[in-house]
Amino acid sequence: MPNTTANVLQAFEDRPMNYDAWDIDIFYEDRTEKVEGVTSVAITEQGPLRASVEIQRTYRSSTIRQTISLSHASKRIDFDTWVDWHDQHILLKVAFPVNVMSPSATFDVQWGNVQRPTHTNTSWDMARFETCAHKWADLSEGNYGVALLNDCKYGYDIHGNVIRLTLLKSATSPDAHADQGEHFMTYSLLPHEGDWRGDVVPSAYDLNDPLILRRVTAGAANTAVLGSLVSVSAPYVVIETVKRAEDGNGLIVRLYENQRNRGTVTVTTSFALSKVIHCNLLEEEGPELAFQGNQVQIDVAPYQIISLRLIPKA
Repeated sequence: MPNTTANVLQAFEDRPMNYDAWDIDIFYEDRTEKVEGVTSVAITEQGPLRASVEIQRTYRSSTIRQTISLSHASKRIDFDTWVDWHDQHILLKVAFPVNVMSPSATFDVQWGNVQRPTHTNTSWDMARFETCAHKWADLSEGNYGVALLNDCKYGYDIHGNVIRLTLLKSATSPDAHADQGEHFMTYSLLPHEGDWRGDVVPSAYDLNDPLILRRVTAGAANTAVLGSLVSVSAPYVVIETVKRAEDGNGLIVRLYENQRNRGTVTVTTSFALSKVIHCNLLEEEGPELAFQGNQVQIDVAPYQIISLRLIPKA
């Protein structure tokens, strides 16, 4: 956004009327401070794959150190954040003004997403000044948008064109020492084409479940190239869980529709199947499904959660 600053750390006096550790009252913005106090700035990486700058700040009795990184071939700007916190009744947020105009924003929740207005035209809108979300929140126009991803912080607010993420609360009840000490978190700014249905969801999963690399001996048997253990043909269906069945009989694959679509999709495994069974969240078996080789077709409805028991061929 022209003539504005991104990654603004904001501190608010936070003294809710009730439930100190849980509530944020609507008047929390009455006393606001901008966290400045920069004590050092240093370039920490300058290579072909990543460039990083480290900024350290002090605020009252606390210290905040951030490494801001740009990686090769990535749209994300990562903010790897360490906080040594020693203040109380302070709500800490980070704010990103973005050049996007939209009457509503979208927030990730478990097994789907929700939309909230970015205005306060009604009393209902005013009451929803803070929104619970999981891996991302997004503000998009028709063909462009910006998402703020995170790996462990779950309170957002988006009003007008400003996206904010709540980082710390530091209540004193029921725990008199809540949020005191060290915190580690990463959040990422992701500009993208189109709306959240494109890059946002896979990018948020990449941040929360990064690829794990292990060094192995060249020519070892475990270096054989393998395909995906389980994959699905439609981008609007997310494979959320792959686990061994609780009774040891096959794999449980749990997936869900994430874009309010319906249709038939194909689930493909890297192994031949002997049986596919529809089950519930308790892994109680339902009807068997027809399959062919290592593929099974299933019908999905908007935001439907489906659990399958996959029995490999001996």
